[in-house]
Amino acid sequence: MSEKTSKKTTSSGDGTKLVIVESPAKSKSIAKYLGEGWVVDASAGHIRDLPQPSDLPADMKKGPYGKFAVDTTNGFEPYYVVYPDKRKRVADLKRLLKDSSALYLATDADREGEAIAWHLLQELKPKVPVYRMAFTEITKEGIARGLENVREIDADLVDAQETRRILDRLFGYEISPVLWRKVRQGLSAGRVQSVATRLVVERERERMAFIPASYWDLDGTFTADEGKGAGESFTARLNTVDGQRIATGRDFDDRGQLKTSAAGKVATLTETTATALAAGLQGATFTVDSVEDKPYTRRPAAPFTTSTLQQEASRKLRFSSRVTMQVAQRLYENGYITYMRTDSVNLSDEAITAARRQATELYGPESIPQAKRVYKSKNDSAQEAHEAIRPAGDSFRTPGQVSGSLGADEFRLYELIWKRTIASQMADAKGYTATVKLSGTALQTGGDMAGRTAGFSASGTVITFPGFLAAYEEGRDAGSDQAEGGSGSAGGAGGAEGKDKRLPEVATGEALTGEDVIASGHETSPPPRYTEASIVAELEKREIGRPSTFAPTISTIMDRGYVTKRGNALVPSWTAFSVIRLLEEHFGKYVDYDFTARMEDDLDRIAAGELEREAWLQMFYFGAESGSEGLKAVVDNLGDIDARAVNSIPVADGITLRVGKFGPYLEKDIPAGSPEGTDPERANVPEDLAPDELTAEKAQEILATAGPSELELGTDPETGRTIMARDGRYGPYVTEVIHEMSEEELAAWMEAQPTEYYKNGKPKPKKKPAKVKPRTGSLLKSMTLETVTLEDALKLMSLPRVVGQDAEGTEITAQNGRFGPYLKKGTDSRSLESEEQIFSITLEEALAIYAQPKQRGRGAAKPPLAEFGEDPTSGKKVVVKDGRFGPYVTDGETNITVPRAMDPESLTAEQAYELLADKRAKGPAKKPARKPAARKATATSSKK
Repeated sequence: MSEKTSKKTTSSGDGTKLVIVESPAKSKSIAKYLGEGWVVDASAGHIRDLPQPSDLPADMKKGPYGKFAVDTTNGFEPYYVVYPDKRKRVADLKRLLKDSSALYLATDADREGEAIAWHLLQELKPKVPVYRMAFTEITKEGIARGLENVREIDADLVDAQETRRILDRLFGYEISPVLWRKVRQGLSAGRVQSVATRLVVERERERMAFIPASYWDLDGTFTADEGKGAGESFTARLNTVDGQRIATGRDFDDRGQLKTSAAGKVATLTETTATALAAGLQGATFTVDSVEDKPYTRRPAAPFTTSTLQQEASRKLRFSSRVTMQVAQRLYENGYITYMRTDSVNLSDEAITAARRQATELYGPESIPQAKRVYKSKNDSAQEAHEAIRPAGDSFRTPGQVSGSLGADEFRLYELIWKRTIASQMADAKGYTATVKLSGTALQTGGDMAGRTAGFSASGTVITFPGFLAAYEEGRDAGSDQAEGGSGSAGGAGGAEGKDKRLPEVATGEALTGEDVIASGHETSPPPRYTEASIVAELEKREIGRPSTFAPTISTIMDRGYVTKRGNALVPSWTAFSVIRLLEEHFGKYVDYDFTARMEDDLDRIAAGELEREAWLQMFYFGAESGSEGLKAVVDNLGDIDARAVNSIPVADGITLRVGKFGPYLEKDIPAGSPEGTDPERANVPEDLAPDELTAEKAQEILATAGPSELELGTDPETGRTIMARDGRYGPYVTEVIHEMSEEELAAWMEAQPTEYYKNGKPKPKKKPAKVKPRTGSLLKSMTLETVTLEDALKLMSLPRVVGQDAEGTEITAQNGRFGPYLKKGTDSRSLESEEQIFSITLEEALAIYAQPKQRGRGAAKPPLAEFGEDPTSGKKVVVKDGRFGPYVTDGETNITVPRAMDPESLTAEQAYELLADKRAKGPAKKPARKPAARKATATSSKK
């Protein structure tokens, strides 16, 4: 392996100093502070990586690098190549380096940034002094500190990042092919992504196994009859009957049974007993049993880490993790916040001083404690940067001061970071919590419950000194129903509690009158699904992944189709169930939470110089002499894997869900005594049905209402092929059945082919016949599987239909597209009014349509395809429209095309808001520069 430390060599010239960073935006910000004598340019991210094995040079494909682009037999030596689209960038940087007297590698201050700097060093091969410069904020002070503390490239950090990259290549390239063979082509396994997917799947399994429990309680309104609070009313909730505590949601387990710890200690009210008790307490006299005041103190949360920023932005701004990091990246690169990939909660002395000063100015001197607050990270070994995320600079700009220079999303995230940072140095919130306990005896109107003593309680917290709450209050994860967009039911034991809820001034022994005593029924709720915020918190709690990996991990499992979002909740696909089952049964160690966390710890130890990279990879892949099995041995000794079993999930007696090539479907067992050759009854599972909603009753309903999954329509008279109508994953369609050669037929065909020879006289291997792709066609809206005919099918499979040619000889075709029927002439498309016109429109009618001026948006203004509420960022109404290039989401300010993977008709409001947020996070599209970007940037930098 090449030497990783930078080598300082003497320079023969007094040229400018070259600074290389990752992004053009960052280079412009830094150039403002360096001025004359400096040239700042960007690598535009990573410049090189491990290639795909298929892209290796021909002479390397059969050697030790051929499988992974890593030589596992020679110290796990990687083979790197410069990305094809980065070759010009590297050439431009080399050209700039020729006229420079020193090179400063100023990439980000984490492992990935250190690795980028090392890769630049390896490719540029400088002959001038090289310095590694790092800073956590792009401000005048931050750049000055960076220049004062230049160093060499940290070989241990590079080793850790390189180990991570090789580890991920070994993991993915060994395990993913198993998924391709046993589940579906195109799937992938990843060291962290598979564990994150397992978390989501396990939570869904818990929800599927969950059995709700029913319980009842009472709420009442009580009025003081005497004392200082006479005439004042408050609400309270029942908590005891005859001194025995009433069961609440937390007393039941996930099987709907009372927990062992609660059995015999709590009383469970039924609808009958609760209603009777409520009737008996209506108008009854109650007595105050006790009044208790306790002091209330609440401390501020620590400044943001990457994890807590993603969690809070998800809760308060409804940003996805990806959007949060994209927006934070721009804030950092433009000098508004400190570096955004960190798990440190530490603030510099300058930042603490700035926060305390600003809190004093805005909220008064009493708002800050006498001593500064110092926070300590939970995971000391994983600090990838050395300060929390905060506003940049030794004095902070208020949100009002930056509002005019930031976009909507940038402003909202900056405001969140600013508030959290200021609040972290403010005083505790103070107050008191009052608890009143009261009891009364049920009257004769209570029937069987008459004479029973009912105990109620009410609590209220009053804030007497807001402290940090004047600036900021931390968000909390919603419960399951809120996370998934539902109205919610009482799933737990709610009390009549609330912040700033004042209770009347009552004293022990005083009388109260009970009014409006109401019985309420509740059902326990299943464990809430993970949201982006809660899964980041869970990964962090388990020490899986690091600040730079959370957002990419969530994006990956969603992009791969393992997880989708319903509201804010993460819902696993049935494919994820199959993948996780296979991994648990055959690669259990590699999706074990503790094992994955230990790998992260080991990577931290490599970064600290405590472990040696090669030895660790050797143990991971080949195993240890002590008997610890490596990944290679696990893969080599897998044995037979029953693909059908892996892709099967029982959902009811005699009904199994299968994960097939074209999606999930239900299959019913063939009844005993059925004739030989009888096919099982099958039905596709709706795309929008979450796994925990596929109950036995729902499965029976789907099978009972499903039409035939396929029908044979007849034979194509021209080809002799059988024509079938099928119910596919994306709707009904027709297709032809193409005969596949048997092994004997294929061998005979190959034998009949003439033999060709190379120039050296050796015979060339014979190629197998190319597979013929069957013709297909989606059914028109007016057709169904039951009504489509052979004639209809042949027409549909003949599309596009040639209508004729115009005067210039350009062909005009009629087609049925994703968004409806249309004509196409070259690149000019025109909408048709109905699907029937595809087959009936004449050349004259088509020419008449093309003779008319083209109307933007496919004709006159159309009503929106869908309407949602107000966008969380812009506050404007969000709609889905049918545009020139297909459906798009807009709030009147930002437009984004609906991705092909999404069905516009089933798009949810949350998905629409996230699409707009993603578009804003990417910023406006940049126009290509007329001159080479590097030279233009250099000129600008040198002037400054």
